[in-house]
Amino acid sequence: MFVKRLLVTALTAVVVGGLGGCSGHRGDDSAPDRPSASVGGAPAPSATPETVTGLRDGTRHLSERTTRATRPRTVRRCTTGTRRVRHTSRSGSGSHRTTRTWYTTERHQDCHRVRSGTERYTKVLRPERWCVRLDDVDGDRKKDDVWYRVTRADYDTTLAADDHARLEFVPQGPQDTGC
Repeated sequence: MFVKRLLVTALTAVVVGGLGGCSGHRGDDSAPDRPSASVGGAPAPSATPETVTGLRDGTRHLSERTTRATRPRTVRRCTTGTRRVRHTSRSGSGSHRTTRTWYTTERHQDCHRVRSGTERYTKVLRPERWCVRLDDVDGDRKKDDVWYRVTRADYDTTLAADDHARLEFVPQGPQDTGC
C-alpha cells in the first residue's frame, strides 16, 4: 500500500513539473514579462491579415447557384413500455441475516429517429462570390491580371473606383480561386 502511494506521488510530481515547464513562466518573478519579438521596446506585431494593393483592372460577380434536391426525412418516434424491476433489501447479520425481495413494474420510453419519407430543400451548388482583378500587384509590374476574392463591401468600393485606380484590400482567400 505504501509503495503504491509513493508511486502515485512521484508520478504526480513529474506531471506537475512537466506542466510547469510548459507554462512559459521563466521562474524569475523580479523581471517583468516582455514580448520576445520586440524591436526597440516596441511590442511585437499582431497577426494581421495581408493586404493587397494594385491597380483596378476588372470586377466579376458570381451569383449563388442553387438547385432543389430531396433528402430522407427523419422523425422522432418513441415507444413506451414496462419492465419488471427486482429489488432486494438485507437485514441482520451472521446466521440471522435475511434477504427480502420484491418486484415492481416501471414504465420507460425509448426514443429514436426513424426515416419517414423525403423532404425537399435548397442545395447550394456554388456560393455567391465577389472578385476583383488587379494589375501591378504589390508594386510588381510583372504581376498583372490576378483575381482575388473580396468581401461585398470591398467589391462595392471597387465598382465606385475609376479604371486603373489604386486599390488596397484584404483578400478573402488565395488568389485565382473560384473567380
